[in-house]
Amino acid sequence: MTTCAGCGEKEASRLECPNCKKLGIAGSFFCDQDCFKKNFQLAAQNEANKESTLPPSMRNYKFTGTLRPVYPLSPKRVVPPHIRRPDYADHPQGVSAIESTREKRIKILNNEEIEAMRYVCKLGREVLDYTASFIKPGITSDELDAICHQACIDRDCYPSPLNYAKFPKSVCISVNEVICHGIPDQRPLVEGDIVNLDVSLCFHSDLNATYPVGKIDDESADLIATTKKSVDEAIAICKPGVPYREIGNKIEEIVRPKGYSIVRRYTGHGVHERFHCEPNIVHYGGSKMPGKMEAGHVFTIEPMINLGTANLDHWKDDWTAVTLDGRRSAQFEETILITETGYEILTRPPTTTSSSSHKKKKKKSKSKAHANGTATPNEGDETPEAGTPTGEAAEGVKELHVNGS
Repeated sequence: MTTCAGCGEKEASRLECPNCKKLGIAGSFFCDQDCFKKNFQLAAQNEANKESTLPPSMRNYKFTGTLRPVYPLSPKRVVPPHIRRPDYADHPQGVSAIESTREKRIKILNNEEIEAMRYVCKLGREVLDYTASFIKPGITSDELDAICHQACIDRDCYPSPLNYAKFPKSVCISVNEVICHGIPDQRPLVEGDIVNLDVSLCFHSDLNATYPVGKIDDESADLIATTKKSVDEAIAICKPGVPYREIGNKIEEIVRPKGYSIVRRYTGHGVHERFHCEPNIVHYGGSKMPGKMEAGHVFTIEPMINLGTANLDHWKDDWTAVTLDGRRSAQFEETILITETGYEILTRPPTTTSSSSHKKKKKKSKSKAHANGTATPNEGDETPEAGTPTGEAAEGVKELHVNGS
């Protein structure tokens, strides 16, 4: 629903402010003629004020929706020198040397590297959940960035986005029509927004989720639920021998009946000591993407689902991707390990392996419980116990040397 730019309460009609239209400012619509007469000058002034906070490079940009960034950005946050840094951390252009050398095949992680991934993905989940707990109307995305940054530092981890290809912040925060790579700024979140937090920690865990800000409309709630379901269903088919293109086929199966669209420009990816690498994971159906899953592969599944068109544009900040029609977008992301018999979701809270043998055990234990007249705790929960290293293993992983980190 588009809210009236005058009263800020009712649903807007197609009655647009002529001054805003002349200035190329999209989204200034009013609920009725009386509201328009009372408020159009004030609305135009408010839009002009929003423009005045923008850097010169963005002032003539025709925004696709109603969201506007609020500058200036805060200074780059400091990472203490004792924290191991990725190879792009201090590069003037944020270039990763190890990523500049293209891999010939998908890396199969050894046991030590898998333990490292388990450990850092556990920390990534902690950071995401902690940062998300502060989401509420009135908080700025820059304040959320500060919270996320400190949570990474408290865990002796480098926040992976910081200076990666010159990204200026420690977390990507994407609001409403922003598809991905939103730069945290001074705009306060408002009731009814939806916001995606995309958290990554070095040696690299990668995960994100979309959250409501206060009460949201039913359409946005369904978009979020459908996006989450598409990720869960896609993960459920993962095991050795499955072609990577089947991930997109499964997501399409969930999303298309709703009339939503799937962004094609951005994909999931391999992740370990390299932040982004093979395999590429497309999230739409009918692709000819080569490759099959093998035990030891680690990658992300992270579809970006839009209410309207899949087409996108970019703000003039080198990063922020937005829907071309200004309608909302949602995303969820998990980091997945392929095991000998199935998959392990590294970025979910403890208890997250799945395999055919695990399912059989689970079924057996459930039957036993029913036979004894008892209920199994958390019955139906698909997140069992493996995935979090023991304290001793975690301590050992901290000292693991990884090229480029």
